[in-house]
Formats: sequence, structure tokens, C-alpha cells
Amino acid sequence: MSRRDLTMKDTPWILVDTETTGIRPPIFVVEIGAQRMRGWEPEGPPFQRLLNQNRDIPPEVARVHGYTKEILERDGEPAEAVYEAFADYVGDLPLVSYNLQYDLDQVLLPEWRRLGIDQVGIRGFCALRLTQRLLDPVPAGNCKLQTLRQYYRLPQRGAHTALGDVETVVDLLGQVLRPLAEQRGLDSWQSVCGFTIQDWYPTRIAFGKFKDRLFWDAETDSALHNWLVGLSQSTNRRNAAIGRWYLSQLAEGKRPDMVLRPAEVSASNGDAGDAPSTALVIYTDPAIEEVKQLIAAARTRLAEVEAAYMTARARTEFVTSRLYTRLRDRYRRRDRLARLVEYRRRYMETLLQDGEEEAESVADAHGAAQASMDADYDALDRDADSRVEPTPEQEQEIKALWLKLVKTYHPDQYANEPEKQERYNQLMQAINQAKDKGEVAILHEIADDPEGFVQRQGWGTLALDDDDDLDRLRHLYEGLQSQIITLLDRLNDLQESLAFDIYRRVEAEPDLLDEIAARQGALLDTEIATLETEAQQLATEIEELTGQPSRVSL
Repeated sequence: MSRRDLTMKDTPWILVDTETTGIRPPIFVVEIGAQRMRGWEPEGPPFQRLLNQNRDIPPEVARVHGYTKEILERDGEPAEAVYEAFADYVGDLPLVSYNLQYDLDQVLLPEWRRLGIDQVGIRGFCALRLTQRLLDPVPAGNCKLQTLRQYYRLPQRGAHTALGDVETVVDLLGQVLRPLAEQRGLDSWQSVCGFTIQDWYPTRIAFGKFKDRLFWDAETDSALHNWLVGLSQSTNRRNAAIGRWYLSQLAEGKRPDMVLRPAEVSASNGDAGDAPSTALVIYTDPAIEEVKQLIAAARTRLAEVEAAYMTARARTEFVTSRLYTRLRDRYRRRDRLARLVEYRRRYMETLLQDGEEEAESVADAHGAAQASMDADYDALDRDADSRVEPTPEQEQEIKALWLKLVKTYHPDQYANEPEKQERYNQLMQAINQAKDKGEVAILHEIADDPEGFVQRQGWGTLALDDDDDLDRLRHLYEGLQSQIITLLDRLNDLQESLAFDIYRRVEAEPDLLDEIAARQGALLDTEIATLETEAQQLATEIEELTGQPSRVSL
């Protein structure tokens, strides 16, 4: 029996992931992880190896996956030996990856060619593409694996290690994607593979004047419908295909069902409240009250995620601010010198090409730019000097107040009403600013009288109302879920940043801040010395050509 004739549950295949030296060629693998699968379930032990390819690993890459050249020299194996063992593990089975285009096409195939190794396995499907299609219209964005793990409350694995990411994809496949695939009748290997390569575009439009709108809105919005018709008639073949696809979906008229996590189902008090944690629940035709209860649960989750993000950002910015105060004079001098060097280069180019009068206009532009940069630094100084680390008690009070306000007044609940959303955006900005500055009195003022606060700012009225339109409620629910995904993305990006890494290390070892400041100060001193030399060389050239000292100096 050929693989195309097998049901999904009977089909063996290999799930693979890699960690590398970076994303720009040449790319070298530092870890490979894999799991043999049968249908949607893992089968047998996983495969995991570290590779020692004697390559330097950029610090920003090592910070993400944790592997350094020294670790690989100690624990890694020669690449040829690893791939020989990997070939034995895979046999002739298909390879599936969360991002197949990257792991197979950009990483493994070029590496095997470089090493003179025959291709291992055969091409399978892209799990990312399957995820994007099955989860549409929520979540929006690029479906980052760790974001989905948090969003669907999957087990925490070894994030950004090859085997850890493989384990997370196994969880995602079994607990989230399988019920959605089976609902769509994807019960064979062939049907799953075919589904991932079919023409498809996101329900939430990703471009143009109607960006972030659901294309289903074209059923009642003539402007959006006409835009899609115009797109379908484009002379550009790709654009026309996109427009025709959206119009064909409208003609079919079948909207996706609502897909709920078990926690959301419990919050809705529906019959499925006791759903097992390993299953999703799919509502084909939910009642209005059920959707409202789901919206309340989503608002709570959004507030929790936003609180986690805001707290992590505030703590990171506080440590960054402390570091800045130790180095501010060097930063300012470095940047003033860099601008001076840029000006003198442009002055020389203009002088030689267009003459002295035109070159003088460069000096005028430099003065305005310098004044703007100085104003930015003055603002940074004021912000750094005013930051005070709140006590745990103050932080808890601020967080509780802020959570209450965000759940009630988050602007995403009016995503389809721009004027009303703008008022809520203004209120949310005031809430966030008060939280960032630790202004508990303002948070209390907003909580006690939000309508009065908005009117005193001259923003109009909040117009809190209770919508009973099922379509608008579904839009709101989908918008809240998308915002949760967006915030989880931001939180993960923040936690992978150098600034957060410094915060985390300083939190564990406070005296480390002085050591980090000393190292960064030494680097800044080197930059400053190099810029001073170049600035002086340019000044000498200008004076030799014009007979006058350079107009602009520090």
C-alpha cells in the first residue's frame, strides 16, 4: 500500500527541527532534533544531537538557543557522524518541520550538499502552513511557535532548542491541530499534504486600505466588496488571484466555526465546560450569551497577558535606565561625534561636487539635526532621573488597578468602530502612562469615574453599551484573541532581547550592573576615540580646501 493510500493515523513520518549559527548563509547546524510520528502521535524515542562544526556563533544567536562554540566543542559530535545516525533514524520517511522552507530548504539541504551527504528522507508537509490554515482567522500574525504554546497553554518545553521545539510541535499537533484537521475531513496523509499546498489567504486581510479587516465584512460593506472586485481585475496576476480567491470564498458563504480552548469553554458555562484539557471545542452556532461570556474570558486573558508584558517591559526599562545613567555622557558624546563625522563627510562631498555655497547649507541642516538630537537626550535624561522602582506593595496595587481597567476599557472591543475606538485608545494610553509612572491616584480616578475622566480630558464620551449583534460579537471575540497573540509575540520578543537578558542577570546578581557598565563604557570609549580621529582628519581636509576652520564643531 502506498503512502497516499494510508490513513493519517497509520502513516509514519519524521518531525524535525534545527538550531543554527544564524539565518544568513552560510548556515551551519548546531543542534538537530527529531521525533518519529505515526499520524498525530509520537512513536518511539526522539533523536537529538549537538554538532561541532568549529564555527563561531554570534552572541545574539547564542543568547536565544544557549549554544556557544565552547559548549559545542565540549559536547558536540562531527557533522558527518550526526547525519549518519540521523539517516538511520529517518530511513525513507517524509520529513516535516514547523518551518519546512527554512529547516529543509535553507539549512539541511545546503548543509548536506556542502558535506557531500545524500539527502536524508523525502519532503513532507510544512506544519507552519497547516497551523496557519487551521487556526485562521485566529490567531493573526505569523504563528510563532512559542506564542502558540503560551496561547493554547501547552506544556513548557525547552524553548529554542531543537528537541524542545519538536516536543512543542508534537503538543500542538495532538492537542490543537488534530481536532481541527479531523473536523475538516483531513484523515489521510495525502489530504493533509494537499491541504497545506492549496491556494489560501488569511481571513484577516494583511494589506492595503482594508488591512486587518475580515474579508467576510464584504458581505455587508460595499466598499470592501468593490475593493476585492477591483483586486480580482488587476493586471498583476498574483493580485488578481488573491482577489478572485476572496470572492470565491464569499460566494461559497461558509464561515469558519468558533474554536475554543477548554479554559474558554469553562468560562462560558456551556455544556462542554468539563472538556478534557487535551481537546478543543468547536462551536458551530453559539448563542449570543455564550459568546458574551467567551468575550469576558478573553478580556480577562488579554488583561493578564498585557499585565505580564507591561511588567516585564517596565522592569527591563528600569534596569536599562540605570545603565544609561552610568553611561549617558559617553552616549551623548559618541552620538554627537558620529553626527559631526557624518556632517563633515557630506560637507566634503558637497563642496567638491557643488561648490562652497551649497556646502554651507549642509552646515545649517547639521545645526537643526544636532539641536533635535540634544532635545531627545534631554528627554532621556529627564525620564531616567524620574524613574523610581516601586515597592512590591505599590507594584501589586498598581497591577490590580490596571488589570481591572484594561479588562473593561481595552480599545480592541471597538475594532470596527474607529471613532469610538479612538476614545478608548486615548483612555488606554492614559491608563498605561499612569501605570508606567506609578501614578496610583490617576488610576483610582479613572476607575472611580471613567466617564468623567474622559470628559475632563475633552475626549467626548465613552458610550459604554451592550451589543446584541452576533456578527459584531464574533468580530470582537476574534479581535481580542488576535490582540492576545500580538501581545504574546511582543512579550516573547522582549524576553529574547539583550535588554531583557541584562535585566534578568542583574536581578539575580545586582552588582553585575557595574561590571556591565564598565564593559560597555570601554566599548564606547573605543568608538569615541575612533570618531575623534576621523572628525579631526576631516576638519584638517576642510581647512586645507577652504582656508577656513570647519564651521561646525562639538
